[in-house]
Amino acid sequence: MTATYTFDVFTSLDGYGSVGPGGDWGGYWGKQGPELLAHRFAVYGEEQRMVFGATTYRAFARMLAASTEESEVRDPWVTRMRNLPATVVSTTLREPLDWPDATLVNGDAVDVVARLKEESEVPLRSHGSLSLNRALLAAGLVDRVQVTLFPVITGRTGADPVLRGAADFDLELIESRTLDGRTQELVYRPTLHV
Repeated sequence: MTATYTFDVFTSLDGYGSVGPGGDWGGYWGKQGPELLAHRFAVYGEEQRMVFGATTYRAFARMLAASTEESEVRDPWVTRMRNLPATVVSTTLREPLDWPDATLVNGDAVDVVARLKEESEVPLRSHGSLSLNRALLAAGLVDRVQVTLFPVITGRTGADPVLRGAADFDLELIESRTLDGRTQELVYRPTLHV
């Protein structure tokens, strides 16, 4: 039996994963609430292994290094995520990594994750890592796409289109919830559209 792989991503309604220069939305586009934060804390309390590409790993490491203990960057769920075992797939990073329990694997992400899915005794999850997860989707390795949809449109300031260049997929909705009366979490099972 293979481990389940979840691509977990935050997005604006218009499909952007972050805000570029000139955007002053703040973290979570300023829309986080206690229900969202408690739900994320519970999700990351489960036993699992994180998978990151080099770009997302660098962004998280830089963001955490520049933050203080009181910063929203260090929300309890983020601290939990950082303390989970992680595999970082990269051909450019070198050890040591600034992550408590991270393993650096040099190689093709599709090959690395296919092997992880076969060998892991716990589910796999990736938060962000857009290009890595687009490649894994195309290879049929993503079992669940967990989209947290924030109620904003970032047409002028949006950066990092979440699914830019992705293949075509049919999505089966397997879970949905509204958090804090405004933010949607949608969990889909993707199937390559042929």
